[in-house]
Amino acid sequence: MRGRSAVLSPRGAALRLGDLAEPLAAMTGQRLDRRRRRRRRRVLRLARRVGLWVGAALVVATLAAGAGWESRWLLRTAPFSVERVEVVGQERLSAEAIVRASGITRGQSLWTLDARRAVAGVEALPLVRHVELIRALPNRVTLLVEERRPFTLVQAAGKLVWVDEQGVAVAGEARPVAMDAPVISGLSPSDLAPNGRVPSDRVATGLSLIRTLKRAQSSLLSEISEVDVSRPEGPVLYMVNGVEVRLGREDWESRLGRLQRVAAQLRATNQSVTSIDLRFRDQVVLRTAAR
Repeated sequence: MRGRSAVLSPRGAALRLGDLAEPLAAMTGQRLDRRRRRRRRRVLRLARRVGLWVGAALVVATLAAGAGWESRWLLRTAPFSVERVEVVGQERLSAEAIVRASGITRGQSLWTLDARRAVAGVEALPLVRHVELIRALPNRVTLLVEERRPFTLVQAAGKLVWVDEQGVAVAGEARPVAMDAPVISGLSPSDLAPNGRVPSDRVATGLSLIRTLKRAQSSLLSEISEVDVSRPEGPVLYMVNGVEVRLGREDWESRLGRLQRVAAQLRATNQSVTSIDLRFRDQVVLRTAAR
């Protein structure tokens, strides 16, 4: 007999078994009910999500409205109106002049005052270098002022003017004063830096040379009376005894060291010269006074 010896054997060919009975109506209804329940659950989940988003939006809108009302209340309420303006750090300027330049007035809201404008107004004063504004609750403003300090005198158009270390003109000087640094000469009024601007190259050269002398704590500070910055070949120094010193444009520290040694040697030998030229490398040129 030809055929299969094991119909259900795993090694046998796959057989397609037909339905032995039609599905019952109850079974069909169960499948439909499960589909409806799953659809209902999806709809409920979507409704919950939409409700959560709508609720969150309402909460945010409520908080924003409350914050807006509270912020307006803070801006307008009297406890946060400026009652006192303190000025700290000034020496030559009066506190009244600084407050007036800031534009801050009593009764102004502590929150709405324009700090940048107030600082700019004070820094526009010639004697002021830097200002910081601090708000202090509930009703105080403090202005921390750094004034410009005179660094040295410069001579421009026959007038002596004090400048600070940045070359900004601080004040004129008409009285005789004892100086601990040389006067910078060879300048025009346009060389002096207006407030907030960069000084000219000639002023910057003179200031840099004086800083070099001070940094080295050189005794030459008391022996040099004037620094002429008008020469294109570099600054020319005039000693207290009238000797002219040509320094050149570079290597100032080593050249000033040589000048100090040469001056000491001239004093020791009682030799008189009219000029000293230090512009050449490893060489000093002296011009002796005529006898």
